[in-house]
Amino acid sequence: MVLSARKMSKQFGPRKVLRDVDLDLRGGEVHGLLGQNGSGKSTLVKILAGYHAPEPGAELEIGGQAVDLPLSAGDAVEHGLAVVHQDLALAPSLSILENLRIGRYQTKAGWRIPWRDEARRARAALSSFGLDVSPYKSVEDLREVERAIVAIVRALEQLEGVDEGALILDEPTAYLPRDGVEHLFAAIHEVTGRGFGVLLVTHRLEEVTALADRVTVLRNGARVATAEVSGLDEDGLVELIVGRALEELFPPAHHPESEVVLEVEDLQGSDLTAPFSLQVRRSEIVGLTGLVGTGYERALYMMAGAERASAGKLRLGGATHDAARLDPRRALAAGLALLPANRLVNGGAGEATLTENVTLPTLPSFVSKTRLQKAKERRATHALLRDFSVEPPNPDLPLASLSGGNQQKALMAKWFSTGPQALLMHEPTQGVDVGARRQLFRRIRDLAEEGTPVVMASAEYGELAQMCDRVFVFRDGRVVSVLSGNDLTEDRIVQQCLLDRGSAAA
Repeated sequence: MVLSARKMSKQFGPRKVLRDVDLDLRGGEVHGLLGQNGSGKSTLVKILAGYHAPEPGAELEIGGQAVDLPLSAGDAVEHGLAVVHQDLALAPSLSILENLRIGRYQTKAGWRIPWRDEARRARAALSSFGLDVSPYKSVEDLREVERAIVAIVRALEQLEGVDEGALILDEPTAYLPRDGVEHLFAAIHEVTGRGFGVLLVTHRLEEVTALADRVTVLRNGARVATAEVSGLDEDGLVELIVGRALEELFPPAHHPESEVVLEVEDLQGSDLTAPFSLQVRRSEIVGLTGLVGTGYERALYMMAGAERASAGKLRLGGATHDAARLDPRRALAAGLALLPANRLVNGGAGEATLTENVTLPTLPSFVSKTRLQKAKERRATHALLRDFSVEPPNPDLPLASLSGGNQQKALMAKWFSTGPQALLMHEPTQGVDVGARRQLFRRIRDLAEEGTPVVMASAEYGELAQMCDRVFVFRDGRVVSVLSGNDLTEDRIVQQCLLDRGSAAA
């Protein structure tokens, strides 16, 4: 065993989030760690990475050697344990090169750092994941997918020179498009081929069945099963995760009306090589997708004024807006709500309470005679949290203290409470477990059936095929295909995303 953990427990105040969990990781295997949001997966990973101290009685061996607990982050790396956390744990103000190599620079005489050699090495490592960017670029100027690649490259480099160890990936593909996922899978196979064990924490069951040899499932902080993947299908995995057979994941199909509610005309801006136009009907759900850098994400944020457009018009609720002058405040006032992909960076304030996050766009409704009615605000937040099945539904907890799926449900409650005339979402199920995902899909469909048009930008092709009425496929900064009806399938979306430029069908 490259890693053996015993009696791992963790308590935060009165809450016991991890209870006597055992885990074994073999050399050369990919081991899936599964469970619903809040089941204890990330807490276990943070104990192994040295971010949390376990309760007394826990034991850990790495490479057959007993390791004293609690670990520090530096101890984990020295023992051959590298981790990519769900929040990536990068320093935004530092360059890519500094994030990759700080504390590990190769030095020459006089402790001089050969910067050109270091930059060349970093560029080659990034290029292996399809990322062509200057190593001197600041991490805060990168897109989310680019930050994820930097974090993964850093973890893989930490394993260089280690004879036996483990790589822990906590939701590594959350920010990666389909082509980036393929690069990651290849890297994982390379790592296991060297005899390392890989612990893969993911909500994407197709990744488990494609990659993993074994799985361990946590439920309510306890281990409920460890099994060979070859003896399980996705339905079996779902039943282990939620403790029961799950109903149909996607809600029944619906039928949009003919009235156009949201219209985008000739939108132009960064990464868009051709003007983008879109009409969304009442109750319609429209998808935007493509590979990384194709412009579909940029188009969504330009529509909400969160990223500057250079030209274009947006019509909503009978009013026309200049896209080049649109900002988030104006967009919200116009009735447009945006749920960003990165919850704790763009979607909410991690250290602020759930009340402060959820009521921010509706705060004036809780003010009477210049005074904030805090009790009323807290009651409304509690009701929303319960309505959206947020666990725990405590309005006073910081947003960052919740699991990823519960953060997403809380932020979705925030924007649904505004009564938007149109809802824009970027990767709405990112890092969300299969049970919570079903709840979110139902909420999205219910909102649409009430008459609100929805635009989803996502790289989850299967979800787009099931949830959307139409899907716009981007390539090279422009729309190359609009799929609907019988053409709207996951395979067809993949085909349109990957077609060579010369064979694209407009």
